[in-house]
Amino acid sequence: MKLSKFKFKLPDELIAQYPSHHRDESRLMVLNRETGDIEHRIFKDLLTYYNESDLFVFNDTKVFPARLYGNKEKTGAQIEVFLMRELNHDMKLWDVLVEPARKIRIGNKLYFGEDDSVVAEVIDNTTSRGRTLRFLFDGTHEEFKKALFDLGETPLPKNITRPVEPDDAERFQTIFAKNEGAVSMPAAGAHFSRELLKRIEIRGIDTAFITSHMSLGNFRDIDVEDLTKHKMDSEQMQITAETSNIVNAKREEGKNICAVGVTVMRALETVVGTEGKIKPYDGWTNKFIFPPYDFTVANSLITNFHLPYSTLLMLAAAFGDYDRVMAAYEVAIAEGYRFGVYGDAMLII
Repeated sequence: MKLSKFKFKLPDELIAQYPSHHRDESRLMVLNRETGDIEHRIFKDLLTYYNESDLFVFNDTKVFPARLYGNKEKTGAQIEVFLMRELNHDMKLWDVLVEPARKIRIGNKLYFGEDDSVVAEVIDNTTSRGRTLRFLFDGTHEEFKKALFDLGETPLPKNITRPVEPDDAERFQTIFAKNEGAVSMPAAGAHFSRELLKRIEIRGIDTAFITSHMSLGNFRDIDVEDLTKHKMDSEQMQITAETSNIVNAKREEGKNICAVGVTVMRALETVVGTEGKIKPYDGWTNKFIFPPYDFTVANSLITNFHLPYSTLLMLAAAFGDYDRVMAAYEVAIAEGYRFGVYGDAMLII
């Protein structure tokens, strides 16, 4: 499978700049992966396709305010710092991306906040743009994290070109977000409202949660035509024994299992064994799924409409059949569906 197979022309105006007014009222395209048939629905119609004792598996990762703006010592030049992950709790070391990278060297100090209340020192260059920062802060770790996150803003992707607004802090987050560590929202889960979750409970449909901290690797450009040569960035993930037991029981009972988002699907496929059962896991995954691929665990997938060349699109195409998914994308563009993290949803059954 080649990278160029995932090229398509997406009008800029179809990249959603805002979420739908109500979480569960975005548009929903339903694609039957066996027949290629397409239905046009509203997201809260989702339960039409599920029965009592079926299972939704959600990603409960929580986005933190990862984008900061600071100033370089002496020159005062503004530097954008994107927090990727905490490397060392006690030493306050963070893996970050910086822009513009050419202005930052090892030993430089960066100052954040109107009163320069948070200071960081560059101690390592890890990639062309990546750095390791050591934050210089007197106080407890809790005080430090609060000060750091108070300075940060919601890390909207660059294809949302408007300024960050106060409502983004709540909308760029699922309502069941629990475990902090993501720099992007698991968009498929953001369509679920409290009312819809209550309807799921009343219908007797079961739920389970995994944690997969979305990284910028999901959105990094692929620079090889042969997809077998692409290396995904590793993401931290956790699947508990409780979730494993629920999923395995549902498979044995022949129930429908819906992966809510490509991160959930990838996590399930990371830990599935030869007998088709998943196991508890606490670690990292760099699994890259693209067509052709035989899925074992979930038999339906909820996902947003993704941008050209996206690794998220590649997984969706692997699950839903490449030709049928790409044909559905043509329909989505013609029908004005909205793309990106704040966009509309697709259910592949």
